[in-house]
Amino acid sequence: MGPHPAVAAIRLAVRRVLQDILTDHPGGSPLVLAACSGGADSMALATALAFEAPKLGIRAGGVTVDHGLQDGSATRAVDVADRLRGLGLAPVDAVEVTVGRQGGPEAAARDARYAALDAVAERAGASAVLLGHTRDDQAETVLLGLARGSGIRSLSGMPAVNGRYRRPFLLLDRDTVRKACLVQGIDVWEDPHNHDPAYTRSRVRHEALPVLEKSLGKGVVEALARTAQLSRDDADALDQWAAQAERTAVDADGGLDVARLLTLPAAVRRRVLRRAAVAAGSPAGSLFARHIEETDRLLTGWRGQKPLNLPGGVAVGRRNGRLFFQAL
Repeated sequence: MGPHPAVAAIRLAVRRVLQDILTDHPGGSPLVLAACSGGADSMALATALAFEAPKLGIRAGGVTVDHGLQDGSATRAVDVADRLRGLGLAPVDAVEVTVGRQGGPEAAARDARYAALDAVAERAGASAVLLGHTRDDQAETVLLGLARGSGIRSLSGMPAVNGRYRRPFLLLDRDTVRKACLVQGIDVWEDPHNHDPAYTRSRVRHEALPVLEKSLGKGVVEALARTAQLSRDDADALDQWAAQAERTAVDADGGLDVARLLTLPAAVRRRVLRRAAVAAGSPAGSLFARHIEETDRLLTGWRGQKPLNLPGGVAVGRRNGRLFFQAL
């Protein structure tokens, strides 16, 4: 008798990702880490990795991050690390981080977490870090992007592959992943922040999505996740077009030819402007749509305006039919 369907589903999802990693490391024995908070999604991920990795000759470890935002978090991180070792994962790290305030509590915690995961992966020589985000998480991310009005890239949600990071569960719903923990008798920790209405994602999860499903019927989560993939394909194509267009628009002195930019569709042109701003030193996370729209007006509504100041101490101005991005 085979495993429960939920267990089979999470193992298959992880196996496919591990096979892709092996393809990228022929003849080697790569190290793959599971990022684990102790919650159901990440514990299911860790158990599937511990089961599948040895069969493929892959070394499997784990890492848990203590954000220090709740009483007893250090003790819980030690407990999670012990449970990962109990699954046979090695090496296992428990890392304490200091969460700043830039961008709000959720963004600051995320930045601190990824910085810690990057550091552990570099130190251990890991080829990949697996994350336990599910299709439901993807749907929440799309809704948040839609509410921010940040454009098609924000609607593309979380990528399945992003550098060293892999998300095996993006095609699985949260109920399936949690069922896999239940039938395997895995104890999980429920982060109280997941139910705290002070956090935007919590409100989307417990208020916005249920209202949408009640009004529109089941299938909203699947539709939003499908929107993410379609949007990602479109955004990738536009980004590729913008990269090519930028190369043809740049002059020898680094300026962007205004006449050439004006021949481009707005979606491509604004991507070129964003790329140029980031290359000049403007932080991508602080560069919002309004900044790019104002920059675009130096092309489409030119009336001799003064240079604009962009985030990160970057100025953009127009002279002699060209646009220049310079660090101040």
